[in-house]
Amino acid sequence: MPFREGDGVTERPLPTPAPGPADHRRALPAVGAVLELPAVRALQQEAPRSLVTDAVRRVIDRARTDPSTTPAGEVEWGHAVQRELAWREIRSLRPLLNATGVVLHTNLGRAPLARAAIDAITQTAATGSNLEYDLEAGARGSRYVHCASLLCDLTGAEDALVVNNGAAALVLALNTLAEGRDAVVSRGELIEIGGSFRVPDIMARSGAILREVGTTNRTHPDDYRRALSAQTGALVKVHRSNFEQRGFVAEASLADLVPIAREAAVPLLFDFGSGLLLSLERYGLRGEPTARDGVRDGATLMVMSGDKMLGGPQAGLVVGSRDAVAACRRNPLARALRVDKLTLAALEATLVLYRDPERAVREIPALAMLTAPPEAVRARAEHVAARLREAGVSCDAIESEATVGGGAFPTARLASWSVSPVGNAEELERRLRGATIPVIGRISEGRLLLDLRSVWPPDDEGFAEAIGAGLTAS
Repeated sequence: MPFREGDGVTERPLPTPAPGPADHRRALPAVGAVLELPAVRALQQEAPRSLVTDAVRRVIDRARTDPSTTPAGEVEWGHAVQRELAWREIRSLRPLLNATGVVLHTNLGRAPLARAAIDAITQTAATGSNLEYDLEAGARGSRYVHCASLLCDLTGAEDALVVNNGAAALVLALNTLAEGRDAVVSRGELIEIGGSFRVPDIMARSGAILREVGTTNRTHPDDYRRALSAQTGALVKVHRSNFEQRGFVAEASLADLVPIAREAAVPLLFDFGSGLLLSLERYGLRGEPTARDGVRDGATLMVMSGDKMLGGPQAGLVVGSRDAVAACRRNPLARALRVDKLTLAALEATLVLYRDPERAVREIPALAMLTAPPEAVRARAEHVAARLREAGVSCDAIESEATVGGGAFPTARLASWSVSPVGNAEELERRLRGATIPVIGRISEGRLLLDLRSVWPPDDEGFAEAIGAGLTAS
């Protein structure tokens, strides 16, 4: 319909959309005509004309494809262009609330950082730092010294090195120890982890020659011993952290491999993966070794991640013997894989918390969420459900089951509680996923579950507000 008189339009009116669907594109206004509408001109006071023009083009292009999106009048055109501008300003990487019940969810950023780590990032980002400056000597220093002593204290290793992620740590260690030589590994440990990332593929990229021993389900110490030759660069042990083998199975432990490696005078590399620094057995999470166990059992080098069970930022940690770590540090690849100052700041602040294990469990979000008693999670779920009912959202607090995630404790199931809105689960999930602050849950047995186990307790009020806003918005 044409614009009405009195709508404030002083320029020529936009053409009236034709009634027939076959002619709808001819009736769409030109970009210039839309730009001259007062409602759209006002937007050019808030954003560059080029951005507003681009937004207008996108609205028109969408209307060409889908006639139902064609704005009906000047006000509607203004709103459509404004929405397009707002959408363009939304960051691609956005914060969201993980209510899946998977505490260390790889797709959702894995471990949320402790307050101390966030503060350290802010302080380091806001000013200069001694990243590569020796304050005592007043001369150039090395970024590799940061976090090294803390990692040694916490794992018992002689030396340590931080790179940018766990895969980088594995590539660097293998390239340093076994480039052009055999890396002997069990077939049962050539695993695939998230994102189709396969250990044998990354081992091959390191320049080491993969030498498989044993079978999928059974590998014995003698299998490694028989594979030894003058071509052997390293024995490799991979911790199967994301699945468990049962039945007719056998594997050579890290401790089994130590004497074999020593007798042959070859290094032993342990891909630990999860980065667990504290035993969580008293909280019911059993079967996962700690980083200190790997060092104690005799690995020459051990590599692990910083953003899984350690609860810090994405980083790859290499710990082990002084000579082996020094060789990794000298490797030219180390520069290509080096870690940035913000990661180092967050990692150091996280590691400091581990000096007091009780404080670590209390203040590192991943550990706190994993170890929270079910009754505490239930109380939080009931509180959030009550808040939502007050806001007009029909929902229940119900029992659920959470998991660890992050390739650790693969069979562990954590008693938990969820808020479950009443209604069509797929529609509810879609609305929350598209909310201003997205809330990501999971659908189980026809209901949408928003699991409080994977929500950091200080976020509970914001969690309730985000759900309410997402489900009550028109």
